Amino acid sequence: MAVDFAAESSVPAKDRFAYFWNTRGEWVEEPNVRRGGESGVQRVVSENGRLLYVKRQTGHIYRSWLHPFGRPTVLRERDALEGLRQLNVNVPRMVFCGAERDENNEWRALLVTASLDGYDEFENWLKAGGREQYGEAVYDQMLKELAENLARMHKGRWQHSCIYIKHVFVRVVGEGANAKPEVALLDLEKCRQRLTAYGAAQHDMKQLRRHSSFQPADWKKLVYFYETAFGSPIKGLGR
Repeated sequence: MAVDFAAESSVPAKDRFAYFWNTRGEWVEEPNVRRGGESGVQRVVSENGRLLYVKRQTGHIYRSWLHPFGRPTVLRERDALEGLRQLNVNVPRMVFCGAERDENNEWRALLVTASLDGYDEFENWLKAGGREQYGEAVYDQMLKELAENLARMHKGRWQHSCIYIKHVFVRVVGEGANAKPEVALLDLEKCRQRLTAYGAAQHDMKQLRRHSSFQPADWKKLVYFYETAFGSPIKGLGR
């Protein structure tokens, strides 16, 4: 498992699950009862002051032909985080992931990721005047960054499966001529690999179109950048 555990390196490997399970913070996503269990996210501060997000689950599982008896959903999300990082898709950096059975043989699971410092939801960035502040050239580059991250994900046959605009986070590094937009994708709990890249692409891009408020001209630009990066047109992306 490719994880970054530098902040808590003094904690022995065998004790890391208990360490994070007992680390508490502010709920940013209250526990939801679903999938036969509970899942929620807390914001915590590590020993060296780093901001982390801890997804904490009890009995929260999914089933597949590979796992007919159930498997914690954070393990699927871990697989997606690792797979997408290998494809150079910008996603949160994983700090720890683990799952174990409790005394009642029920799953407990954790996924700890580092905060995306300086990032904000794409539409919040727009509402705050980011487009006007940085100009159209930077905004177009942001659309291109989003398109290229999505294309890299899909060319690796990964389907996000829940690609709402609220799961696209952005920031701009630098000022003036040196301003550089960056895009990250979040909420990979439902992410899975498809048999074909085209199948993943068509599902996610149509879903993004439904669950975003891009103006027609901006959507057209995004599709152009996306299909250029993906290498082929995707049927049904007109608006």
